[in-house]
Amino acid sequence: MTKFPLPIDEVIPELQKALDQTGTAVLLAEPGAGKTTRAPLSLLSEPWLRGQRILLLEPRRLAARAAAVYMASQLGEAVGETVGYRMRGDSRVSAKTRITVVTEGILTRMLQQDPALLGTGLVIFDEFHERSLHADLGLALAWQSRQLLRDDLRLLVMSATLDARPIAEMLDGAPVVQSRGRMFPVETVYAPGAPNEPLERKVDRAVRRALVEHDGSVLVFLPGAREIRRTESLLAEGGLPAGVMLAPLYGAMPQAEQRRAIEPAPAGQRKVVLATSIAESSLTVDGVTVVIDSGLRRTSLFSPRTGMSRLVTVRAARDSADQRRGRAGRTAPGVCYRLWSEAEDRLLPARTAPEMLEADLAPLALELAAWGAAAPDELAWLDAPPPAPYAQAVQLLRQLDALDAAGRITAHGRRMAALGLHPRLAHMLLRARELGLGAPACALAALLEERDLLRGPAGRDADLRGRLALVLAASGRAAEAPGSRGRGGLAAAAATQEPGPDGLRRIAALARQWEQRLAELEPLAEAVPPGAPDVSAELGEWVVPDAGDDPDFEPPDGEAAAGAELADPTPPTAPVPAASVPTDLDRCCGLLVSFAYPDRIAFRRPDGRYLMRNGRGAQLLRKDSLGQSAFLAIAEVDDEGAEGRILLAAPLEEEDVYRHHAEGITEERSAEWDDASGTVRARIRRTFGAIVLREQPDPSPSPEQITQALLEAVAAKGVAILPWTEKARKLQERLMFLHRLNPDWPDVSDETLAATAEEWLAPYLSGVRKRADLQALSLYNILEGLLTWPQQQELNAEAPTHLLVPSGSKIQIHYDGPQAPYAAVRLQEVFGMMETPRIGFGRVPITLHLLSPASRPVQVTSDLRSFWQHTYFEVKKDLKGRYPKHYWPDDPLQATATRKVRPDGQR
Repeated sequence: MTKFPLPIDEVIPELQKALDQTGTAVLLAEPGAGKTTRAPLSLLSEPWLRGQRILLLEPRRLAARAAAVYMASQLGEAVGETVGYRMRGDSRVSAKTRITVVTEGILTRMLQQDPALLGTGLVIFDEFHERSLHADLGLALAWQSRQLLRDDLRLLVMSATLDARPIAEMLDGAPVVQSRGRMFPVETVYAPGAPNEPLERKVDRAVRRALVEHDGSVLVFLPGAREIRRTESLLAEGGLPAGVMLAPLYGAMPQAEQRRAIEPAPAGQRKVVLATSIAESSLTVDGVTVVIDSGLRRTSLFSPRTGMSRLVTVRAARDSADQRRGRAGRTAPGVCYRLWSEAEDRLLPARTAPEMLEADLAPLALELAAWGAAAPDELAWLDAPPPAPYAQAVQLLRQLDALDAAGRITAHGRRMAALGLHPRLAHMLLRARELGLGAPACALAALLEERDLLRGPAGRDADLRGRLALVLAASGRAAEAPGSRGRGGLAAAAATQEPGPDGLRRIAALARQWEQRLAELEPLAEAVPPGAPDVSAELGEWVVPDAGDDPDFEPPDGEAAAGAELADPTPPTAPVPAASVPTDLDRCCGLLVSFAYPDRIAFRRPDGRYLMRNGRGAQLLRKDSLGQSAFLAIAEVDDEGAEGRILLAAPLEEEDVYRHHAEGITEERSAEWDDASGTVRARIRRTFGAIVLREQPDPSPSPEQITQALLEAVAAKGVAILPWTEKARKLQERLMFLHRLNPDWPDVSDETLAATAEEWLAPYLSGVRKRADLQALSLYNILEGLLTWPQQQELNAEAPTHLLVPSGSKIQIHYDGPQAPYAAVRLQEVFGMMETPRIGFGRVPITLHLLSPASRPVQVTSDLRSFWQHTYFEVKKDLKGRYPKHYWPDDPLQATATRKVRPDGQR
């Protein structure tokens, strides 16, 4: 083995001891220390690893391949002997392989197939600071496997910028081993440029400045392939100095071009490497002494508000900026140009947010269900899945039939997990296979996994049909796909497209791979029992493409998950009758999209905008070819504002909604009160989520519906719509008086009556449908019916309607108003009444409004005795002057009460 000193060598003994004694460790090493390649090789001869292999997890495909190639060269071997790698569609392993470098989806799949990871002694998580969803999931699953199944399984987490404390605590106090690394000094230059200047022009100026001021190659960090292409074009147009070569570097490039960017420049030349964050860690671009950092990164953000993901360009965090800066000091002193100001630099967030907190969690939820976890809290996490996005993910999986009502994975869900696609696309492939539409479905899945292959004016049209036709043609399956007989045909549509040839070839190749995987799925499911070792290496790897390799990669709703257990002996759902299968590609494209995105089936409103099944609004660009379609199946829509812009979609036939999404269609019979007509109107409504498919009058609503409509009207509009009489209102007031004194008496306030109408009013609504029927109701009798028999007897005693005064008159008692209860009576009629009458169980005096002979108020009192003693004589003087003919005795308590001017026999 060729071995030259590296900084990591100093801590290898400490690392070996930590793994030997505790079985876990966290290794921190600066870029260039050699942790990725030196640590695995140094651990191969450990006694605890005898006869077992090492799995080295790399978050990026390019880095995984490069690490395996480098380690194999250090052993003087070819890749696939002692050191190999496994990733989607590319596997280089053999029976001799002891170190297997895998990408994240592969590790998840291996754990699902064999939770004990038999034959594996050590799992290394490299560049863990990137905190991808799969890395977090892989560590959580491996840690639970170590706790429950394999206490001898060793785990090593490595990073350059990771905060070691949380991960060490999660691993029960794992030792932290730190290497000093080998970093040369790097000068930082801030070069922000004009505020609104295009990014490619800022980079162009910085590159030309760096080439003049410094030697060595230049590494430029840009957010995505689109910015790389623009910058490359601008630099090429302006001309570069002799001996300077341009080398783009992003994940979707062919391997040969990636190697060209990474390898040393030819003698006498230097390179300008235009790279995405793929070059931020793991990879070393030889000869780089200058870094130009745009300070931007591209990421997929999931919105719980809309249930959709969107690709956004955001500021890079401090840890990312420092990692990029360090690339200039790997082999010699260097310089880093930051295209932002020092003031902006101080505002950078400390760390890049973990993908767990920003991504679509549907793949994670499916993996956990396949693992057998009923909820995320059954595993240990550095950052637990956020509850709201996780709940949305579970809801989506239930809609896709991947989970049952209890949250357990279904047979269909296991097949979805085994495919290794995002659950949406996996569900689409399985449904398509039942219909005999496997080829177009695989082409569509590949198309939706990759970035949009159309550029120029054609790319502004949201119609997916032309794109699908191109992919089918490029993959050699056009002749086997259903014919095109739709609006204008796909041949004409495809002829107007402008695909990028590299992208089209890549998508077509991926489509063929999905076809093969779909064909292999059922035999594998029958042949491989749960927990069996993975035997799929000979068949090729089938995991989601690494979005991290290409920031322009934009899956339809976040990254896809790796496959779960392949075992599932349950046969697939019975095929749909041939008569229901679309016979032309124009039509089947929309149907296939609807399988993947059932929540985004949309119906055209009268104004041309669309309403999706999930309740969100969406709209097309003004002259889009899809604008006249009554139904759309939307694959991609942004979530800006109240209504998203439809980016990719296909027409969907209404017949296919009814036939293939019948489980989501509900028929509602409703009735509601119509104020204008004064009657209950009933309707039959057929809905598909938020979409109303059909609505018509219901000629024969049930009595229960009518009653419910009336009750809802009372609840919404209040009891004022009921036929209140004065007698009924007065009874209500008396009952409320007693209720305030004793809660055992019913609460008959308007608010309570409206809220409880179903309890007290419903029994009287039989046969009631219109306003005239309502008017026939007796609210007095209904309210009285709320009382028990003893309460009915007690009502007149404790809340009487009238007060009998000494004159023999019955005076009405009022229970409304602030002075309730009160009675208005002429003063002469209460002569001889010494005490104020009391009601309400003897607790409440009746307030007396004492009136003149002309029935005008002269005094208000609730203490009649005090009135006679202190106030009467002043009142008497006044009344005697105004009413001299009336009887005004000197002793009112001994006087005779009268309704006349004077009592009989008095002069």
